[in-house]
Amino acid sequence: MQYVLLIYVSEAVTAGMSDSERQAYFQDYGTFEGEVQQRGIKTGGAPLQPISNSTSVRVKDGETLITDGPFAETKEQLAGFYVLECKDLDEAIALAAKMPDARYGTIEVRPVMPMP
Repeated sequence: MQYVLLIYVSEAVTAGMSDSERQAYFQDYGTFEGEVQQRGIKTGGAPLQPISNSTSVRVKDGETLITDGPFAETKEQLAGFYVLECKDLDEAIALAAKMPDARYGTIEVRPVMPMP
C-alpha cells in the first residue's frame, strides 16, 4: 500500500539552526533517504520551496482567485513529502518516526487512495 508522508515544520526551525546543526540535519535526511532507497520502497517525493514562493488558487462563483502564499496561516508549513510503498500503516508510522523533521514538527501519514 502506498503512503504519503507529509512533512510539516516551521521554516524558522532550519533558518535558526547553526551551520553544524544544519549539517547534522541534512546528514540525518541522507541516512533516511538511503534507507528508503536501499529498501526500494520510495516511489516519489521531494522537498518544497519556501512558502514565500507559493501561490494559492480558489474558484468562487466561477471566478479564479489567486493569492500569494499558503491558503491558511499556520505555525508549521508543508515542507516536503515522501511517497512510500509500505506493507502496512505500522511500517509507514515507523518510517515517519525516523524522519528528522519528526523531531521539529509533524509528519502526517496518509494512505494513497487506489485508483481503478
